[in-house]
Amino acid sequence: MKKELTSIPYSVLDLATVIEGKTPADTFKNSLDLAQHAENWGYYRYWLAEHHNMISVASSATSVVIGHIAGGTKTIRVGSGGIMLPNHSPLVIAEQFGTLESLYPGRIDLGLGRAPGTDQVTAMAIRGERMNAANSFPQDVLKLQAYFSAENSNSSVRAIPGEGLAIPIWILGSSTDSARLAAALGLPYAFASHFAPAQFMAAIQIYRQNFKPSEHLKEPYVLACVNVVAADTDAEANKIVTSLYQLFRGIVTGKRMLLQPPVDNMDEIWTEYEEEQAGQMLACTFTGNKATIANDLQQFLDQTQVNEIMATSHIFDHQARLKSYKLLSEVFKGI
Repeated sequence: MKKELTSIPYSVLDLATVIEGKTPADTFKNSLDLAQHAENWGYYRYWLAEHHNMISVASSATSVVIGHIAGGTKTIRVGSGGIMLPNHSPLVIAEQFGTLESLYPGRIDLGLGRAPGTDQVTAMAIRGERMNAANSFPQDVLKLQAYFSAENSNSSVRAIPGEGLAIPIWILGSSTDSARLAAALGLPYAFASHFAPAQFMAAIQIYRQNFKPSEHLKEPYVLACVNVVAADTDAEANKIVTSLYQLFRGIVTGKRMLLQPPVDNMDEIWTEYEEEQAGQMLACTFTGNKATIANDLQQFLDQTQVNEIMATSHIFDHQARLKSYKLLSEVFKGI
């Protein structure tokens, strides 16, 4: 039976992008505005990601920003996409998300990743002597589950608040490693196809084939994050998306910048090599008017059979970003 876009949830990943000429304070104001609009437009989740030492990403204190967004909205689920667990002790994350769930019951998601969310020098500054903490990621996920369990009340170390709270845990991935862990633990799986699409199909196949039902989830559940830039016309969207291209050129060259305004011609900015490298990372990018987006996303759904699509949109102008998310919501509603 063919799965239609109108039958699946649609969500937002906000990378709390800082744009040229603005500050993180401006970013947080715009993020809350987007979240409030997204809630009205029927988006299911609003996730934020942990990154460090990146001038264009303001969500380094992810739990704090989640509280800001959840406090300014009413129904939309808010969470992490994700918390980089090796950067933290499981107990501290249990306490932070136990606090969030206590403040905003039934609305908090905890997505977990194993990467540092930054460069190695910064990772060392964060982790100190725990530099190899990524090796214990599976055990740390289990510790986190234990802290959230009611059975942990007899333990000598308890997460207060956190204990006994039903906070959904997700495993995030950008390679096949995390797929096996999500499958083994019977947890939902969110893939970062918005920047690492190369192993996407292989990873979700491994996840589905090896999935073991758990008390948390009976069947595999795959969320795919993709880039979306929607506008009234294909031509307008194709210009707006050049801000995203410039951002990824900075990743390729190692010369990161604040999000730049759109340009008329990227060929004047990037080399063929930079375009090719960025293009590989941006393979799951959907750009165009509503009809184009609807057609291309339906093809993506036909190919992947994912359970949910999460969109991230690096758009320079805030009003254009709102417009893009509004148009996308209409695609999922079949309007």
